[in-house]
Amino acid sequence: MSSTFLYRLPVEQTQWKVEGQTTTAFTWEYEDGSDDLLRLYAKGKKQQWDAADRLDWSQDVDPDNPMGMSDRTIAIHGTDLWNRLGEKDRVHIRRNLQAHSLSQFMHGEQGALIATAKIVQTVPSYESKFYAATQVMDEARHVEAYARLLHEKFKLAYPITPTLAKLLEATITDRRWDMTYLGMQILIEGLALAAFQRIRDNSTNPLCAAVNAYVMQDEARHVAFGRLALREYYPQLSDAERDEREEFVVEACYHMRDRFNQKEVWENLGLPVAECVAAVDQSDTMKQFRRRLFTRIVPTVKDIGLWGDRVRRAYEDMGVMEFADTDAAAILENDNRVAEEFDAKQFVREQLGQVS
Repeated sequence: MSSTFLYRLPVEQTQWKVEGQTTTAFTWEYEDGSDDLLRLYAKGKKQQWDAADRLDWSQDVDPDNPMGMSDRTIAIHGTDLWNRLGEKDRVHIRRNLQAHSLSQFMHGEQGALIATAKIVQTVPSYESKFYAATQVMDEARHVEAYARLLHEKFKLAYPITPTLAKLLEATITDRRWDMTYLGMQILIEGLALAAFQRIRDNSTNPLCAAVNAYVMQDEARHVAFGRLALREYYPQLSDAERDEREEFVVEACYHMRDRFNQKEVWENLGLPVAECVAAVDQSDTMKQFRRRLFTRIVPTVKDIGLWGDRVRRAYEDMGVMEFADTDAAAILENDNRVAEEFDAKQFVREQLGQVS
């Protein structure tokens, strides 16, 4: 079935083409590269996987709650509005909110696919081109997995939100290779990891949890890639160049934090949008989620050297400065370990199936 028939809002509202300038960088140095990036490239090659085989697509989802998420994760849960709703309306909210989240993951992964292909073209070093090439395949696989989950199991989807589209456009259209890294590898991928983790750790549906666990394993490498490349490059910037990038970081972080109001879902379901958005903004669940979004971004931004007064003030205002001393590498390594644990569980299920 064409994706057009799954969208709950007219896709033409957000469908767009992005114009941009790109400079292609060839390199004739094939040996003297960063050992850290080359090790990451070797890891990226070894951890390639097939979404059709690694995931058990025979697993069903509950049509009333496909991810098997607690209603406490719904921002309007417990409000007067929620209490007025019947069970049928609550089912629609569960399905649509979950499909909306996965749809933004799917669209964001397509943005990452395009951005990383651009990195291959524009980055000057060969070892970065090599690793980015493995990431292009990763991102294609992620789009494939989320699209299949939405098409086969959810049977509904949402177009890209205007806010995500705006951030992707700013990232993809900038002619400077490091800005594509900064926007995609550090900010968008860092935020996505926190959003994926929420599903990976709270979904009781094995298929939905596994999709996010396996995508996170790849994304952890991608953030490490951006961190390594920019940590080497940013000390070379002038004060004016560094200030421009810090301004971009601050604007993007506020933009990402404030975009999670799920307005499109409330509109589609015919619920009072203003009341729903206000409930989301006041929800303790959403406040905690918005803070957790920055668990990987804050320490990585600090590590690459974009740690001027403007950035620190913004993170203090957001209440996320506590993450500045987080061991980002340890968190990313844990994402890899959790994915391996999902593999082990899948192996056990397969063995039990053969015995029975």
